[in-house]
Amino acid sequence: MKEDRFLDLMLKMARQAGEIALKNINKSQAVLKGDRSVLTKTDLAVSRLIRKNLQGLLKNVQEHILIDEEDAKSEKYFDQQFLRSVPYIWVIDPIDGTRSFANQMPTFGISIGLLKNQRPWLGVVFLPVLKELFYCDGKNAYFVQDAFTAKAKKHRIKPLSKPVDRKTVLLGNDAFLKKFDWDFDSCQMMLLSCAVIDLCWPAIGRGCGASFKANLWDLAGSWPIARKAGLELRNVQTGEVTQHVHLDLFVGKGLERWRFKDYHILSSAKNFPVIKKLMKLRTHGKTTR
Repeated sequence: MKEDRFLDLMLKMARQAGEIALKNINKSQAVLKGDRSVLTKTDLAVSRLIRKNLQGLLKNVQEHILIDEEDAKSEKYFDQQFLRSVPYIWVIDPIDGTRSFANQMPTFGISIGLLKNQRPWLGVVFLPVLKELFYCDGKNAYFVQDAFTAKAKKHRIKPLSKPVDRKTVLLGNDAFLKKFDWDFDSCQMMLLSCAVIDLCWPAIGRGCGASFKANLWDLAGSWPIARKAGLELRNVQTGEVTQHVHLDLFVGKGLERWRFKDYHILSSAKNFPVIKKLMKLRTHGKTTR
């Protein structure tokens, strides 16, 4: 399959995965995994669907590999030398926001990312209940309302920088609030328990940015989309922009092998120092600037 067909395949898989999710949202049968995250039969069904669609490409492990949240075998790819040798790395989160899905809430999505030479390239994020689609074709990113329907309306995503103030929000997660206090008087924080929403919504002006400390699959689909909106993922402490996948970024062992070590902020360059001033690091039960 040629490169120019990859995005079509990703969009097809997202649509099919959304149909599976909507069909099963009322019968999720959730269980807890070893890391205390939630798993449903739908996660596994979507994982199988995507793997089946990619099987032709994945036969050539010299060219294509798949890192899938629901596939423990993905740990075998945690080798920097090997990753450098593979031009295309597919990374999927079959259902991101599984806890929301299991509770029949609309804030969940399907995430499919394709890294090229370890850098974000193509990305598709689909929110089935909301019928919202975000995707990047490698050159531009788009937001589609009423996606995969006759009423679909597509908008090109352009760079923006939403002010950090009381009229907007920073999208966050509980991991961030375990490490930092936040100045809620200056800017509200909203917890949606869905990383792909946290990373995609600011790209269309829904919030001034997002806090992030999760796994590679929570990021890969949204990453190229956010970048087309002028939003970068910056290390909270150093301000360094994460531009490609390097294994030094991740925990590297156990169930958290593909989890980022450090906390990051997704924002415009202008907003990063403003957001950082509103954070207070917790130290021995106390908080410090």
